[in-house]
Amino acid sequence: MTIGTRPFWRSRATRSADCELACHTAWRAFSEGGNGEEPWKRASVEKRRALLHRVADLFLERQEELLSAQIHETSCPMLWAKNNVNLTVQYLREIAACLGQVRGEIPPNDKPNTMAFVFKEPVGGVLVIPPWNAALILCTRAIASAVAAGCTVVLKASELCPYTHSLVHDIFVDAGAPLGVINLLMSARSKAAEVTEWLISHPAIRKIDFIGSAAVGRMIGACAAKYLKPVLLELGGKCPAIVLDDADIYRAAEMCARGAFLHHGQICFSTERIIVHKAIAESFTAMLVQAAGAVTAQGMSGRAITEDIAQHAYDVVQDAASKGCRLVFGKASFKEKSSVALEPTIIGVDTTSPTSLRIIDEESFGPSVSLYIVNDDEEAIKLANQSAYGLNASIHTRDMERGLRIGHELEYGQVHLNFITIYTSPTGPQGGVKGSGWGRQNAIWGVQEFLQDKSITWHG
Repeated sequence: MTIGTRPFWRSRATRSADCELACHTAWRAFSEGGNGEEPWKRASVEKRRALLHRVADLFLERQEELLSAQIHETSCPMLWAKNNVNLTVQYLREIAACLGQVRGEIPPNDKPNTMAFVFKEPVGGVLVIPPWNAALILCTRAIASAVAAGCTVVLKASELCPYTHSLVHDIFVDAGAPLGVINLLMSARSKAAEVTEWLISHPAIRKIDFIGSAAVGRMIGACAAKYLKPVLLELGGKCPAIVLDDADIYRAAEMCARGAFLHHGQICFSTERIIVHKAIAESFTAMLVQAAGAVTAQGMSGRAITEDIAQHAYDVVQDAASKGCRLVFGKASFKEKSSVALEPTIIGVDTTSPTSLRIIDEESFGPSVSLYIVNDDEEAIKLANQSAYGLNASIHTRDMERGLRIGHELEYGQVHLNFITIYTSPTGPQGGVKGSGWGRQNAIWGVQEFLQDKSITWHG
């Protein structure tokens, strides 16, 4: 891993023997235990809960090291890095707290002298493939959910932040995770696909948890299907923010600007589309431009993690600018003397624009947002749903009933009223529909992803 031309950290690339050892160790820890430890699948709720609380404590104790690692490896702003640490601790505490909510069942039976029991059992070894853009939160949440359910983990660290993910692994180990419960692997980007398929194919891996781009998610889904392995996928988005004619336009503008530009737009929940009612379009746009200027001045945008990601974002906005879309804010260009930082940009797009425009439904993953003007609620709903994605959306309105009605019509996993699209609560479910994946993360919903029902009947 290099920062500019200076080596930041060196890691050992994974070989097939490493994959075999990690999977074997994970399965042994799950099913047999060792070194005086019981099988992790039989670990008590108290033991699993205590582990997660200790991990949370260590995150707070080592937050300076964690902040430094994430900022240096992923080029994120300090605001985003601090949010990662704080939210990670909240996720850990909530997952620990919800373990008492796991319930089996005793369903009715129509046969005399017969009783059925339905038990919740851990699925087994879990392959966790986290992203780099929220390196601490998403890696830790995935591990914590699986471990809380009684599963063991093979963690394939992101090629773009292996050091940060190694720190997460080390914290779990230092917190008391038994040998083999969490196993760390790293790979070169050129070998990532090969290593991933090798791990998915291994009999010890019973489920895959992947967070990343829709393109890679489809490949992982196809690979998992080849080996009949279930997957939990949280993929990309083209998240809309709908601003109704009764909205608090000052607050809405601030939320939209932050949602679009924070962390250089490199968040799957980033606001990529703003849909505003015609009646307030002029006044809202003025407020939005002002808010965008403030976000830019405060340095919230940061830079892209790689030149390739920056170039992709640039190509998307240039395609729109070259085809007649108007620049509402920004320059649709790189910042001066930079190949990795783009100027935050707002691009006005007509609702009748051809679908060949890349900005219409291609995730830019950069600090740009398209602005649409619509005549009524129904047009806003239709436009928002005209996307292959379905991750997060927001609605800005003073009328809760109206907001809830529209929210029910939106084809998105999460809809937030009067708030930023970049929001997820540690106590509520998070996940996408359509091309944004399937399954749910967070709290009890995340833990249940790694449990399976087993039915046992008694016949007297």
